[in-house]
Amino acid sequence: MSTDLVPVKRALLSVSDKTGLEDLARSLVARDIELVSTGGTAKAIREAGLPVRDVSKMTEFPEMLDGRVKTLHPMVHGGLLAVRDDPAHAASMREYGIEAIDLLVVNLYPFEATVAKGADYDTCIENIDIGGPAMLRAAAKNHRYVSVVTDVEDYGALLAELEANNGATSYAFRQKLALTTYARTGAYDAAVSSWFAGALGETSPRRRVVAGTLAQDLRYGENPHQNAAFYRDSSTRPGVATAKQLQGKALSYNNINDTDAAFELVAEFAPSDGPACAIIKHANPCGVARGATLVDAYRSAFDCDRTSAFGGIIALNQTLDAQTAMAISEIFTEVVIAPQISAEAAEIFAKKKNLRLLETGGLPDPTDPLFAWRQVAGGFLAQDKDTGRIAETDLRVVTKRAPSNAELADLLFAWKVAKHVKSNAIVYAKSGATVGVGAGQMSRVDSTRIAARKAQDMAEAVGLSESPTRGSVVASDAFFPFADGLLTAAEAGATAVIQPGGSVRDDEVIAAADEAGLAMVFTGMRHFRH
Repeated sequence: MSTDLVPVKRALLSVSDKTGLEDLARSLVARDIELVSTGGTAKAIREAGLPVRDVSKMTEFPEMLDGRVKTLHPMVHGGLLAVRDDPAHAASMREYGIEAIDLLVVNLYPFEATVAKGADYDTCIENIDIGGPAMLRAAAKNHRYVSVVTDVEDYGALLAELEANNGATSYAFRQKLALTTYARTGAYDAAVSSWFAGALGETSPRRRVVAGTLAQDLRYGENPHQNAAFYRDSSTRPGVATAKQLQGKALSYNNINDTDAAFELVAEFAPSDGPACAIIKHANPCGVARGATLVDAYRSAFDCDRTSAFGGIIALNQTLDAQTAMAISEIFTEVVIAPQISAEAAEIFAKKKNLRLLETGGLPDPTDPLFAWRQVAGGFLAQDKDTGRIAETDLRVVTKRAPSNAELADLLFAWKVAKHVKSNAIVYAKSGATVGVGAGQMSRVDSTRIAARKAQDMAEAVGLSESPTRGSVVASDAFFPFADGLLTAAEAGATAVIQPGGSVRDDEVIAAADEAGLAMVFTGMRHFRH
């Protein structure tokens, strides 16, 4: 027989997600396609007034073990796996009464959703599908003869294919369905194995699988010559992947990367602790601030580096109001992201057609344990997301002078920001706002100088009598290996320092701090970000 166009005469349907099931079943019946089904799916088809045969009638074996065993049977798998034009296969089908299944429609038990709801161990186990993946893999392997659909989104494409080919499907179409199917079963197994690793406390399982679902084809990657796409995982964590885009052009690769960085940073500041704003450019903060109001926080963040803020990403930790929207709209901004956006603010931004406006419905929890990975040649690196946080009680004063209460508040603020700055990271802060940020330098001294220089440039641009680093505090994401970086910060006017400590020259650095009259605290924790 020709294996290009294969008529569909019999379909087996077994779906957990009943979305679109009635319309699909009705369209198949209208084409005189026999429906075979299981349990709840068969019940739903019957309730729609459509003819359906129970799979137990095909197998002549009842569903058993609370539904755990219903399709794991030679009558089902023989009907899916038989090579139709192989004489030996055809003879076996006749001998054992195996009926060919031309179309399989299966979506799996909602394991990922069950885990996301925080279900207990036994409930998660019961939501691991066995028969579904087995049938899907069998049908996908035999795609030369069998069409297999596992995503509700493909129902329309299936019906269009049947319409175009008078009730048959083409080989190219079945190949694409098989690709989708193996990706789905692979992602399903990845979700199960990842959950198992977490449930058993296995931080480094022998095999680790990463899976995602296509969210968006991108025009290009970091540069126009690079192909790119955006994939979502099964997480419901509020952020760029789960946000609702209210307006603006499609997000680019760099938009998505920078917006994620901005929102994760601003989430360090709980809404209950007051308004906060982060402005990001090329995945680094160019201004972060807290304020009495959201517009105050935005203006203070903007004042840290007005030049870099142009064309940046702005993230807010509270509902975006009209006053803040008016202030933001004074300059060109690529993306604005907030937990909620007032109708008045949305109306103001509607005049900025190219601005992407994202509403997330909430803030991510910066302490959530997450898995982060990075590809390298021949493999990938895996680690926990940096959820490390420092409280005042964790700090160790190492200098003769302890920081004042005002300095201490700014030190803790600067430390939270430094965690989100590419190493080597230096952050000057004063009165709950960054005043200078040095990022991504090979030398910590250079980062310290760059941050101070940018602060001086900003002072000159806005007409300040002195650099805002005068009377500031400074945070370093890792220890000062020598005293030179610390002394450079002191020369810029910093009065207090927060750093991890742990250098073999800590005593030398502490002595230099004492001589300069600085207060310095050690955190015992570093925040490298590469």
